[in-house]
Amino acid sequence: QGEWMADLFQDKVAIVTGGASGLGLSLCEVLCRRGAYVIVADIDDAPAQKLAAAISAKGGRARAAHVDVANFEQVEKLVSDTVSEYGRLDYMFNNAAAAATRGELRHVSLEPWHRAMDVNMFGILHGTLAAYSVMIRQGYGHIVNTGSIAGLVSFPTSIPYGASKAAVVNLSIALRAEAEELGVKVTVVCPGPIHGEERKNVKLIGTEKAAELMLNGVERNKAIVVFPLLARVLWWLYRLSPNLLLSFGRKFMRDFRRRHKTPANAPKARS
Repeated sequence: QGEWMADLFQDKVAIVTGGASGLGLSLCEVLCRRGAYVIVADIDDAPAQKLAAAISAKGGRARAAHVDVANFEQVEKLVSDTVSEYGRLDYMFNNAAAAATRGELRHVSLEPWHRAMDVNMFGILHGTLAAYSVMIRQGYGHIVNTGSIAGLVSFPTSIPYGASKAAVVNLSIALRAEAEELGVKVTVVCPGPIHGEERKNVKLIGTEKAAELMLNGVERNKAIVVFPLLARVLWWLYRLSPNLLLSFGRKFMRDFRRRHKTPANAPKARS
């Protein structure tokens, strides 16, 4: 196996949606390094196939699969095909997500709302339902849903994204209680900023470290996994005193409007 080390995930079967890029890509790589069979599921076929081939070339075990998580039939087929091939499904990582749309609610059309709900909420619901029915029959399995710190702490200027992620958090925690006696585990992962363009004086942890932290929380069967440290502190402050962060939110909005030259009394933009 060379550089690929065995551990708890050895020989486990895992589907990762949104597996061809970002956190999903690193998650596929780390899972394979830890000995799992991984289905790199993504709406973009070429990068998914490229990643699966690269992992296989290093001695890992991965294959690519096409899926649009907003389409329940496709998600159901993905799960069914996986179970037909491997005989079971140990982990379902519902990770695919639509990026946040920045802007004040009064300036945001309905399209970003539909996209956020179709991918971030219904996409995760579809994966959860498809995997849950299989795992109930098996009597075991672990569903891991990717939420966001934005689903735990309310952020102005990205309300559709935050609302969709808050729904994921609520779904996951409630299902965890329903699923426990059926042998199925449920975890929701709520990362803060981990990759993308780094801001001045802000060091992001990167997707590989994020994937490792994510899997560490899954190993320990945590209900909610929050990282990095800044996100955990923010969540702690929000639970301690929501009004404290509300004052930060007001200042954030004043700065945001100044940067975008949209005064508080500006009329709604027409699309």
